[in-house]
Amino acid sequence: MENKKIVLLDSNDNDRMELSNRLKEEKDIEVQKCFADAKEAMDYILNNDVDLVITDMLLQNSDGFALLEGLREHGIDTKVIVLSAISGDAFVQKALLLGADYYMLKPYKYEVLISRIQDVLSKGEEDKPQKNLSKIKNLDGRLSNIFITVGIPAHIKGYQFLREAIKMAIESPDIINSITKKLYPSIAKKFDTTSSKVERAIRHAIEVAWNRGKIENINNLFGVKVYSDNEKPTNGEFIALVADKMLIEGA
Repeated sequence: MENKKIVLLDSNDNDRMELSNRLKEEKDIEVQKCFADAKEAMDYILNNDVDLVITDMLLQNSDGFALLEGLREHGIDTKVIVLSAISGDAFVQKALLLGADYYMLKPYKYEVLISRIQDVLSKGEEDKPQKNLSKIKNLDGRLSNIFITVGIPAHIKGYQFLREAIKMAIESPDIINSITKKLYPSIAKKFDTTSSKVERAIRHAIEVAWNRGKIENINNLFGVKVYSDNEKPTNGEFIALVADKMLIEGA
């Protein structure tokens, strides 16, 4: 079996060399090159066959976002694992939207990283556009399952509006910061209604879920105790929460 070719990017010399040395001891893995400079790494990746890129977000002369954007612009389907100490949700979401296959936080356990490398490399040879198309096709079904779990019935208007809002937040996470100026008007235009009716219908859908007493299901869905019986999220909070879950799971 041919070794999998890996390129490492990290502006921290010690972190880069430590990981490189450990990976070189692994079977079926070949560390081709290590870089601190994003532009030098991009030049190399464009001119060589690389199976996996492991990159930090903070790089010399650029950052991990620019690297991901460059790969996408050039149609390079190399798999990417982001390995970074930056833990903000916005960073994670943006990296995944730009094509990263996995986002892992520093400090990390080496054994877990190896497992993630194996998972990413074993996903198959299908290119990312195909995978992204498959994700889009499955997204409606996954959202429907979530709504059923939390108790939002399909016959109310807020069901469709809420599903559209979450899909928009997945595509453009920053839209949550412009929920009244951009998100509601966009949905209203698509469904030939008004922004105020969209807002009220989404709020009603969330209230229905809470009134049905599905709080335990909701907390189980997100893996933590997010809310109690007496707490209801705002429209924006609920949309962002579900969108974040979808993005973390690779929507």
